[in-house]
Amino acid sequence: MKGETPYDLRLPLTPPIVHAWRMIARDHEAVFGRPPALTADAAVVIRYAGDEDGCPEWPEAFCFRFDTGGDDPVLHIVGRDELGVVYGMLHFSRWILGVDPFWFWAELPPVRRQVVSVPCVNYDSSKPRVRYRGWFVNDEVCLIGWKEAYPPGEEVWLPVFEALLRCGGNMVIPGTDLPRTGIHHKLAAEMGLWITHHHAEPLGAEMFLRAYPGKQASYQEHPELFERLWEEAIQRQKDEKIVWVLSFRGQGDKPFWENDPRFDTPAKRGELISRVVRKQYDMIARHVEKPICCMAMYGEIAELYKEGHICVPEGVIKVWADNGYGKMVSRRHGNLNLRIPALPAPEDGGANGVYYHVTFHDLQASNHLTMFPSSAELIAEELERAFSAGAGEYLLVNSGNLLQHLRPLDLVSELWMYGKADAGEQLCRFTERMYTSYQADIARLYLEYAERTIPYGPNPDDRAGEEFYHHPTRQIMGHWLRGKKVCNESLIWAAGGGSFSEQVRWFRDKAEQAASGWEELKQRCLRLLQVLPAAEAKRLRHQLLVQIELHRSGCLGLAAICKAYATFDAGNYPLSFVQASEAVWHYRESERALREAEERQWEHFYRADWLTNVANTLDQAETVRKFVRIQGDSPDMFLWYKEFLMPETEKHIYLENTHRNPLPDDELAKRMKDLLAE
Repeated sequence: MKGETPYDLRLPLTPPIVHAWRMIARDHEAVFGRPPALTADAAVVIRYAGDEDGCPEWPEAFCFRFDTGGDDPVLHIVGRDELGVVYGMLHFSRWILGVDPFWFWAELPPVRRQVVSVPCVNYDSSKPRVRYRGWFVNDEVCLIGWKEAYPPGEEVWLPVFEALLRCGGNMVIPGTDLPRTGIHHKLAAEMGLWITHHHAEPLGAEMFLRAYPGKQASYQEHPELFERLWEEAIQRQKDEKIVWVLSFRGQGDKPFWENDPRFDTPAKRGELISRVVRKQYDMIARHVEKPICCMAMYGEIAELYKEGHICVPEGVIKVWADNGYGKMVSRRHGNLNLRIPALPAPEDGGANGVYYHVTFHDLQASNHLTMFPSSAELIAEELERAFSAGAGEYLLVNSGNLLQHLRPLDLVSELWMYGKADAGEQLCRFTERMYTSYQADIARLYLEYAERTIPYGPNPDDRAGEEFYHHPTRQIMGHWLRGKKVCNESLIWAAGGGSFSEQVRWFRDKAEQAASGWEELKQRCLRLLQVLPAAEAKRLRHQLLVQIELHRSGCLGLAAICKAYATFDAGNYPLSFVQASEAVWHYRESERALREAEERQWEHFYRADWLTNVANTLDQAETVRKFVRIQGDSPDMFLWYKEFLMPETEKHIYLENTHRNPLPDDELAKRMKDLLAE
């Protein structure tokens, strides 16, 4: 195959086919340096399957068939249906043109070639283990802030949906609660993806309080208003490929009875949810023949279902969720962590599926800007266990912002295609795709990454993402500055219910124990950067070093704030000021890591970091040190300079009109640090 090799599209040019052809045309030009030609007498033919092809008969199947009867063999890329053609074209792109599924996100362009050898061997696609499989592009604040336009436009969403298709996915929730003027839903549908919905936005309908501000969001009081929103959503999407989500939660993604005390028993709550879900299903069935529907067994709904209070309509896929940390148990709510198994019981018939997090946001210890904090083996074990329990019809993966989560997303794509995966072998393949040398050293960094994360609890999935260094830290600083010394309720989930000082000590110990491991990992990564080719060094910086640095500097920042509090509580304000300043400096390192990663196509990618919110933590740390300085250096911010820095001879003869220029916090802290070293 060469640059002049022509193609023939022998099928209607529907939007999904047009999008897929644009990918192939771009890939062909990237490999051969020239755009492909379209002719009727071509070496590569793309078409739908005929009876003579023997193409697999399941939905989305494809095959390669070679016609060798002429002077030159002709490759036929044959699809059973529209998505089958798309997957066939993308299989051709990956295995013949050499384009990686994550080429955009990993900045991994295909190798330029003059000729590509194509073995004349017929090929049949394998049937995916999971029928409906895809990503929930949730916690997408980085994608929101990446470009100026809001809601994000095509340049943001195209590489997201393309990567999903290249990974064999066929379903997506394109963002959360974005304005309906955005292109995200329309573009995903145009690219051939099934659209599904957030469980807090059943049927993809508008939020009740957004449509009817000021009214009580009660189905008991306003059933006609809820049903009007559902009907509008059905009419808007009835001609698209939709996996309809049936659900009923309160506004803001919480149990509805928190705002309606009439529902004070599990039976009352389950009866209303069952009635609403049945109503939603019947409304869809009036407009859509054989609709595909699912229901999230999430949080309180799973508990009510297991207790027998919820009836799910026949044929609806029940979707079970992990706890946000990869374990198929109920998630932690504040300080309550029941860890109730979240998989269908053996006697639970019907179709079941999984909603799984490789990234999460919970205001406690989750990972948003960094990779899954536990081992990849945990992902493989839990999803294989879910499939064995019968939850293999549907797999929706919380993919976050993609950029930070490529390795686990790659692993999950193997699982949804084949039903099993060896995490170690997948890591070897992943690093070999990304790097031309030092693959074993880089694979070791990935393995040890999960070993370095803070184990904050007794369970194997109790491993901390980068939010551990920010949300608890801000809770500690707020509690401190409000003058409270009693137990901080918001920290009990990790540090227990002792005094505030004991809780702070727990966090300090955890952070200090982990910091040296992150420093060692960072230094090894930096040494690899010196020997890798420039493009691969940049890839390692973006994919791993920035995450290691967020953990390292986060550990040090958290430890420094905890030390500053203990020293402050002992009445040593000057040393507490220096320690609080050290926290500021460490959180600045976190900020700097994000800014340095925003080069070239990633300019402004971290601008909208509103979930972990490193800038917020830094701002509050600066407030803490100003507060501490006021305790001992007020009112003129000159006392500590005089006590610690002014020469003895000057202390007794200086004139105030020449010596009262107070030093900035940074300069004062740096000059005091060596004098007050512990």
